[in-house]
Amino acid sequence: MISNETDSKEVTYTDINNNKKALTKKDINKMFFYSLTMEYSWHYERQMHMGFAFMMMPILKKLYGNDKQKMSEALTRHMEFFNCTAHISTFIGGIVAAMEEMNSNQENFDTKSINSIKAALMGPLSGIGDSIMLGTLRILGVGIGSSLAMKGSILGPILFLLVFNIPAFIIRYFGAIKGYELGAKYLDKIQKSGLMEKFMYAAGILGVMVIGGMTNELVIVKTPLSIGVGENITYIQEILDSIMPGILSLIVMFTYYWLLNKKINVVWLILFTAVLGIVCAQFRILG
Repeated sequence: MISNETDSKEVTYTDINNNKKALTKKDINKMFFYSLTMEYSWHYERQMHMGFAFMMMPILKKLYGNDKQKMSEALTRHMEFFNCTAHISTFIGGIVAAMEEMNSNQENFDTKSINSIKAALMGPLSGIGDSIMLGTLRILGVGIGSSLAMKGSILGPILFLLVFNIPAFIIRYFGAIKGYELGAKYLDKIQKSGLMEKFMYAAGILGVMVIGGMTNELVIVKTPLSIGVGENITYIQEILDSIMPGILSLIVMFTYYWLLNKKINVVWLILFTAVLGIVCAQFRILG
């Protein structure tokens, strides 16, 4: 649970419980402010991972202090792929903060479960966040703001910023608070009941399903190649789809996965993909 603070000294409920490390509301507030830079370093390889790692910095510094080894391991954990609606990401950050707190106080905590939780939550929450923030509030703000701006009113851009950003900041702030409270309350109970292993196994399965669904949506490879002419023409893509829909996309995905495991530079893979795409499109091999 989030503790209260009095004067300049932090007082937590764990201060009298074997001196365990505990986060305070001040730490969660810092995480909220750090989250405002979430999309400053977005890129195609791991997308928002650096923003997430930066958001977690106040939490990691509080929990691991000068322990360079644990700090390095924590930062490495949070440099894995991450992508979620920025305004909702603090909720995941709050839950992760509670898990990092448990990890700092337990020697046998399974740190792999932290990324499993992240992977399991970012897909469903992105769907909710995109619908509310980008599909509703942003459009509502643009509609109100543009109608006033077209009449020459200075209230146009002002109302747009207010309509979108006030709910966005509220969701960010309370997402961080409630995420931590949820994690601190239920993860500890799950740990004590012995269900943590099963819970993390289920979260890992859900995370794999989310990543698989993203792969299916983002990796699209088809071929226009055909056999025969006229009425007897047969398209290679139809044959492949009859074997397994999306089989070419799957092959390409596993090929790139294998190349990344071989430590091939991502920049070279991007350049190779661009050249290969141009050549295959020119000779109508892929399209």
